[in-house]
Amino acid sequence: MAIGLVGKKCGMTRIFTEAGESIPVTVVEVHANRITQVKNTDVDGYQAIQITTGTRRDSRVTAAQKGHFAKAGVAAGRGVWEFRANDSDLEGRVIGGEILADLFEQGQMVDVTGNSKGKGFQGAIKRHGQSRGPMAHGSKFHRHQGSNGSATTPGRVFKGKGMPGHMGSKRITIQNLEVVRVDVENNVILVKGAVPGPKKSLVTLKETVKAAK
Repeated sequence: MAIGLVGKKCGMTRIFTEAGESIPVTVVEVHANRITQVKNTDVDGYQAIQITTGTRRDSRVTAAQKGHFAKAGVAAGRGVWEFRANDSDLEGRVIGGEILADLFEQGQMVDVTGNSKGKGFQGAIKRHGQSRGPMAHGSKFHRHQGSNGSATTPGRVFKGKGMPGHMGSKRITIQNLEVVRVDVENNVILVKGAVPGPKKSLVTLKETVKAAK
């Protein structure tokens, strides 16, 4: 178990190795993750570290949040995130301290979590990948979802039936992504491949929980 950090997805690009191989990467900008609370087993029943990042106007911060941030001596951020930790993770971590991009190193495998892009209300073809009907003039079902089930038997619609509805805007985790490069000077991390969410959205990076095969 290890702590992570929160960064802003800037978009995707590619870099080239010395051999000329093209590697697609996602650029994650890491603003200072300010520690707002360090939880321990005696008081909280478990060990964890709580952080915040970014800034937020005073008018958008509740009284309870203001008191929490003031107690920690840090500026109000866009939210609070918590990472479970062990004794070694908490060494040298104090309230008011900062976690930066140097938490990770090149070649390390991470899990990236974010909210996927919201697509609104979509039909069964786009939402579930169902096939459409013929687009010819005589067809009466072009993009209809098809049958929901027979009438008498079973006489109901099974749970989980793919239907139109809200698509996207879900919490998604991509596992075992490689950290291609860490730019400590500019607080930027390059992660191989794509990560969930639109540009400028916040994502969390944690040490992977599964060993890559």
